[in-house]
Amino acid sequence: MKKPDPESPPGGPPGDLDKTIHEPARLLLMTTLFVLESADFLFLLNQTGLTRGNLSVHLQKLESAGFLNIVKGYSGRRPNTNVRLTESGRAALIRYREKMERLLSVLPRSTDEP
Repeated sequence: MKKPDPESPPGGPPGDLDKTIHEPARLLLMTTLFVLESADFLFLLNQTGLTRGNLSVHLQKLESAGFLNIVKGYSGRRPNTNVRLTESGRAALIRYREKMERLLSVLPRSTDEP
């Protein structure tokens, strides 16, 4: 069994974090969708406070990574974009959370602790 390297940071190197998820707007989208079955574009727009263009770009990046399924259609005569987290996206967010928990576990709970 290999001994841990005393020079390596606890929880592994920070570079191991999924950079697709780590970006704040995409992390917000992933965590919002994690607790929902699906959401439409306007709901995500209101929840995140992103602009339409910014939201579209982040959704496209997450879809390209296989983390989201985006279905465009119509609700009556109005265009409707529905977004759902894929199983791959759900698993990636769980791995991301576990990695962050390991990285942060070495920090004191408050500034009062040594």
